Amino acid sequence: MADLSHFDEEGRSRMVDVSDKEETLREAVARGAISMQPRTFDLIQDRKISKGDVLGVARVAGIMAAKRTAELIPMCHPLNITGIEIHFYPDQEKSSIEIEARARVTGKTGVEMEALTAVSAAALTIYDMAKAVDREMVISDIRLMKKSGGKSGAFERKA
Repeated sequence: MADLSHFDEEGRSRMVDVSDKEETLREAVARGAISMQPRTFDLIQDRKISKGDVLGVARVAGIMAAKRTAELIPMCHPLNITGIEIHFYPDQEKSSIEIEARARVTGKTGVEMEALTAVSAAALTIYDMAKAVDREMVISDIRLMKKSGGKSGAFERKA
């Protein structure tokens, strides 16, 4: 269990103590996708979903979720996030929307979970707002793309 930082010597779950870590600028980028029927895609793009501006609301949901990640994921440290951006990349051919979240903090621990949570909440919000016309939407491929800062250094997904 020594390699797993969220377990103590006796195998019990714990929050990692970051007291001795240095504060550094940290950034994480996560991505995910939601695919849907072509008609649903068009309704979202044309802002004709009856609940309103789907991507605008999903952006706010992603930001809010990033700020509340520690309330959702038990061992996450509460962070004073200094920046969060949510971008949408619609793909008409695939009838899908790629969601990207970029989170930043100056702190003692990284913001990977906040970026991943932001993508998840944005995707779930798209689903919620468009489910009346398409219950077959699929949320997929939520993943960390890159991170920087901290003792473990940089990470960038190859593909």
